[in-house]
Amino acid sequence: MLNAKRSAFVIMDLQNGIVSRFANNPEVIQPFRKALEAARKHGIPVIFVRVGFNEGYPEVSPRNKSFSVVAQHGGMTIHDEATQIHESVKPLPGEPVVTKFRISAFAGSNLEVILRAKQVENLILCGISTSGVVLSTVREAADKDYAITVLKDACLDADPEVHRVLTEKVFPRQADVKTVEDWIESLA
Repeated sequence: MLNAKRSAFVIMDLQNGIVSRFANNPEVIQPFRKALEAARKHGIPVIFVRVGFNEGYPEVSPRNKSFSVVAQHGGMTIHDEATQIHESVKPLPGEPVVTKFRISAFAGSNLEVILRAKQVENLILCGISTSGVVLSTVREAADKDYAITVLKDACLDADPEVHRVLTEKVFPRQADVKTVEDWIESLA
């Protein structure tokens, strides 16, 4: 049985600029909402993670293939609407919103400091995208010796085949992979 006091529900990159890529199907947010409600109901601390940059993009190297494009075109600063947590999963007072400057939720953020302060050992992860923040965070969390659960239907990727391969073949090597429904049942 999961120890809620030693766990954290980490919901990653559900911010306006990323969720909007899936706006043609608002139903895709439902598993995230359901998992978030279950975490809160069972007293599991919730941590939101977003990606954003300071004005002038001091964190972005011109050698960074992904983020140098953002710096050239503008947007995605910590104050932009695109980097704010999506209204459908709005944080409650006291739920931290961690800003990261790379793909992994740990990279350049205070996530690990928060997890240590709360004495967290178990991470429940969900986010957009499976091949981005979820993959990078699973890998780093495993190297940091966290027990990890990935909620596969509360992860999205633009490429369904990449999502399938990661959740069925790659993640199970380092994490328990469950549906939101199975995870909720395990909490009872």
